[in-house]
Amino acid sequence: MIPSATNTFSTVRKVFSLTCGLLVLSGWLAQAEEPGVIQVGTAAVVITPPLGTPMAGYYSARGSEGVIDDLYVKAMVLDDGQTQVALVSCDLISLPATVVRAAREKIASQTSMPGDHVLISATHTHTGPALRRGSKRDELDGGASDLAQQYTNSLPEKIAQVVAEAFKKRTPCRLAFARQEEHELSFCRRFWMKDGSVGWNPGKLNPNIIRPINPIDPEVLVLYVETLKSEPVAAYVNFALHCDTVGGTLISADYPGVLAKRLAEYKGPQFVTLFGNGTCGDINHINVHWKDRQKGPEEAGRIGTILAGDVMKALMKLQAVTDNRLAVRREIVPLPLAPITEEDVKRAKEIIAQGSKAKFLEQVFAYKVLDVADRNGQPLEAEVQVITLGRDVAWVALPGEIFVDLGLSIKAVSPFRQTFVVELANGSLGYIPNRSAYAEGQYEVVSARCAEGSGEMLVNAAQRLLAEVYGGE
Repeated sequence: MIPSATNTFSTVRKVFSLTCGLLVLSGWLAQAEEPGVIQVGTAAVVITPPLGTPMAGYYSARGSEGVIDDLYVKAMVLDDGQTQVALVSCDLISLPATVVRAAREKIASQTSMPGDHVLISATHTHTGPALRRGSKRDELDGGASDLAQQYTNSLPEKIAQVVAEAFKKRTPCRLAFARQEEHELSFCRRFWMKDGSVGWNPGKLNPNIIRPINPIDPEVLVLYVETLKSEPVAAYVNFALHCDTVGGTLISADYPGVLAKRLAEYKGPQFVTLFGNGTCGDINHINVHWKDRQKGPEEAGRIGTILAGDVMKALMKLQAVTDNRLAVRREIVPLPLAPITEEDVKRAKEIIAQGSKAKFLEQVFAYKVLDVADRNGQPLEAEVQVITLGRDVAWVALPGEIFVDLGLSIKAVSPFRQTFVVELANGSLGYIPNRSAYAEGQYEVVSARCAEGSGEMLVNAAQRLLAEVYGGE
């Protein structure tokens, strides 16, 4: 029996449709299996506070009087098909743990991502808003004001909003990583002096300086994201440098804001740059051997532009991420409190009563003592979070202003090819010096709420978590 023309056409059409379907499926599978391909989404939301909002960063109150450049919260969501994580960077001086917890809860309810899979860090700009932290200093710098309270209360929703937007915008992308070294922007701010003392920011061209106590971390680390059509999407940049170059009473994202603008000029206005500050508790931008003034928007412009150039140099050395499997680990480390006495508490209250007449280090001591006393002996809860991408890239998030030696130690023991160590992440416990600094004293040690050895406890926890993930791959 000879088949009809209609039946023959129907058969051919079915075969053609099946063949096309197999080709499409084959192409999708090839794309899914391509090394380094992962779903990525990014987003940015303005978080510039209203004028008059108290500004953070110093032991005095000052209200914002204008805006140099907007502040942002930015998010990058990574999804390997089984695990989702979010990297969030906020143009703020720090993030109270209460804000982080509330933001994570909202993110978990708005996406399929667990809150613990979100890394939320602050760039540490000193020209952003004061937040309510639950510290005795809130009364001093305006953190206890209604404006600061309202702003602080608004942050969890804005952080959740930007993560949810990034989550919805996920698309197949390729990732690559690179590093560049920069030795001319960051400097240790603690010095051995000729009289045997430790100098803290001892002034430019000071003839009594012998040498800096600690090294710097010169690494400019970059994670670069592009579409499968090689269109630029975003970068995560990590560099250890205190973010306090602008000063004054005008809102500014400081040098990370300039960095983001320069990279957007190079890669296109759609390009999103997230900045995670490295361990820079004892590192700033002041070159004591250079006579020029280093304060103001122009200094932020200088540093941000040079840092952007370093990133552009790093982009010529990109190494493709070949394993896109994500993993997350987290540990809460109880840190012992700085030792105080009843006499210390009495003296602290007397110093506070003096107001602005009290000397700077006396104020630093007093607010530290009262914050420690309020804990009634309960240790500080420090979250150490590790996020990894195959065996290529790792992030270690630490909740405080961490001394550079501690970050360098984590990088030294990390088995991953590139390790971003991000401070002021998932909360802030203030300064966390390395062990030897406690005997040396000076500002950061006087301010530290945690006891000697706390920083090394964080390093040990990070090492355990990194080894656990790497060994389990």
